[in-house]
Amino acid sequence: MSSAPVVLGIETSCDETGVGIVVDGELRANVIASSIDEQARFGGVVPEVASRAHVDAIGPTIDAACKRAGIALTDVDAVAVTAGPGLVGSLLVGVAAAKGLASGLGVDLYGINHLAAHVAVDEMEHGELPDPVIALLVSGGHSSLVLLEGDRIQPLGQTLDDAAGEAFDKVARVLGLPFPGGPHIDRAAREGDPSAFDLPRGLAHDPDHRFDFSFSGLKTAVTRLVASLGEPVSDRQVADVAASFQEAVADVLSRKAVEACRTHGIEHLVLGGGVAANSRLRALTGDRAESAGLILRVPRPDLCTDNGAMVAALGARLIRHGVAPTSPGFPATSSMPVTSVAFS
Repeated sequence: MSSAPVVLGIETSCDETGVGIVVDGELRANVIASSIDEQARFGGVVPEVASRAHVDAIGPTIDAACKRAGIALTDVDAVAVTAGPGLVGSLLVGVAAAKGLASGLGVDLYGINHLAAHVAVDEMEHGELPDPVIALLVSGGHSSLVLLEGDRIQPLGQTLDDAAGEAFDKVARVLGLPFPGGPHIDRAAREGDPSAFDLPRGLAHDPDHRFDFSFSGLKTAVTRLVASLGEPVSDRQVADVAASFQEAVADVLSRKAVEACRTHGIEHLVLGGGVAANSRLRALTGDRAESAGLILRVPRPDLCTDNGAMVAALGARLIRHGVAPTSPGFPATSSMPVTSVAFS
């Protein structure tokens, strides 16, 4: 491998085909082909639609990333790919492409964890991750608090039902807002009053689930609230419900993340995942981290959502830390545990 390794990362865990290229620790390309417009017709992600879209997009997206990075495929020193967790049909497309590409080029291959990649991508903006660090990972399928030390991950808490991003999508549907719900609720909430409605904070004071999350009850409370408002729901009411719901989610997530840092004596907190693009979550977590004397690191919004840059970033980190490549027989798995940064 060259002194300035070129790492190509492939991400196909859900509905976005992402390819990123990192050269000597610097992000050179981050290209995404999304099937979100197709998914929006169904009000959510349809696995078969997503996997077929990946098949169509994977080749052109790799080509586009190489062009943007100013490299040829033959310049690639290692390939990293999301092996899990995610939709297994979608994962299989990326894993098959990565295995074929690595074999054809004769380069190392890394089958990596999607959640760990959401943390590693912060290095593309803020440099080497501190060690140890606590990460709050929030997306459409996951809400987790983890402690990273070296290349080991210790789970601290997770969602017991709906993930935060899933709750955003479901509440958006109740409010008549488009899919995906996160950006539309964020936008509507800017015109609303976050204290307009008193909504529940799931597991906020449960000592048995100190760092776990639950958003199912909040989703149900919003559904009942909207039904009680009668028809039609006004734009002002939509804005107030959106702001109140968003505040409830951001409150619980930020409070538990800061408390986890205090409990474990960790000074650095990373916020990652698609929901980390939410403006209120970023602001409230920042305020609480500052008050607690913590250092918060949050990637810019386009690096929070699923993308190939995060996969390439984690691949580059593993190479830098001397982690052995993955054996080519590794599977694509929807249940890859958060404790595994990559397959060995």
